[in-house]
Amino acid sequence: MTSKLAIHGGDKVKTTPYGSGKRFGLEEAKELLEALEQNTLFYHFGNKVKTFLSNFNEMYGIQYSVATSSGTAAIHVALGACGISVGDEVITSPITDQGTLIGILYQNAIPVFADLEPHTYNLDPKSIEALITPRTKAIVVVHLAGNPCDMDAIMDIARRHGLKVVEDCAQSYLCKYKGRLAGTIGDFGCFSTNDFKHMSTGDGGIVTVNSGEEADYYITHAFADKNYQRFGSSVVRDLTHLAPNYRMTELQGAVGIAQLKKLNWICEQRNRFGDKLTAGIKDLAAIQPHQITEGGWSSYWFYLMRVDESKLSCSRDEFAQALAEEGISCSAGYIPQVVYMQPLFQKKQAYPNSSFPFELSDTEYSKGTSPVAEQILLTSIRLPINEFFTDQDIEDVIAGIRKVAAHYSV
Repeated sequence: MTSKLAIHGGDKVKTTPYGSGKRFGLEEAKELLEALEQNTLFYHFGNKVKTFLSNFNEMYGIQYSVATSSGTAAIHVALGACGISVGDEVITSPITDQGTLIGILYQNAIPVFADLEPHTYNLDPKSIEALITPRTKAIVVVHLAGNPCDMDAIMDIARRHGLKVVEDCAQSYLCKYKGRLAGTIGDFGCFSTNDFKHMSTGDGGIVTVNSGEEADYYITHAFADKNYQRFGSSVVRDLTHLAPNYRMTELQGAVGIAQLKKLNWICEQRNRFGDKLTAGIKDLAAIQPHQITEGGWSSYWFYLMRVDESKLSCSRDEFAQALAEEGISCSAGYIPQVVYMQPLFQKKQAYPNSSFPFELSDTEYSKGTSPVAEQILLTSIRLPINEFFTDQDIEDVIAGIRKVAAHYSV
């Protein structure tokens, strides 16, 4: 006998608000005031962006990184530094934000979408290798929701085929793969500091230059600043090829200094809550928890579980609706559909009234291209994870899932 669902008139599981807290405070205000007192907000003349990057480099154990205006810009900068150009093919994930894709298309390269592993929601190495052609030049790895990809397998493929690897770590601060931080394993790592990530500077981004080579750093740094060479007291404005202006301001850098000091606590809290949620639902036959990659440590930007409709008397959408009525924050799925089903790819039109650069490739974007990824979006439920939650919040989420699963299980 199960208790009556709230959607049928029963009592809700969660009757108290989720824990919340202030992300910004006096620490950020102090850094901002110091930035203003410099009498310049330009990164090259001020000290805030430089300090932010130095502190980030120390945390990540790297020598070089470049600040950018967004995570989207970070990926574009990394691809530009890789030399990705017209007609090149770049393999990436079909479940991601368009920020992963914009840099590929701005370089007039062709996105190619591999399939995903069914329970980690990350790139399936076997699918990547099957898509490699003579035009393939890079892999943009998306560490989705704080969960690292299978980097040993991906790096092996990349090295055997001579491909560059760019890690999209926008959702994956301090997540680890076999003891190594995501963003330090590929050729470049790309981070976002927009307002919806583990730490925020409003908008902003970081590119890690993992070769450790000064020349690669110079190329990457310049690509983020119109190909101007600003090092030390010298500035060289000789333009050799096209590059965007993706500079971070001193105001963003100032907030980043304070936010970075909170990052370990933020990620540890999220890891604890996400792992606790998994432990509380892993025995449910109809629920497939968010599986962390073997050897991985997740900082859970969100939690994505899947429901097995063959073991339920309801649909995924009905399950999510019943869960929401129990007071549990959730949404059916993650993004509405795999990105290649969006009009840009279906029409092959990145620019108005033009089929360029898609006309340079025979890559197709049809339904069924990445069948596992498509099924993930049809069977998943997204649950928020936040560092300000309480243990009771997570216990309520577990109780809500168990209550709804018990009611609908067949």
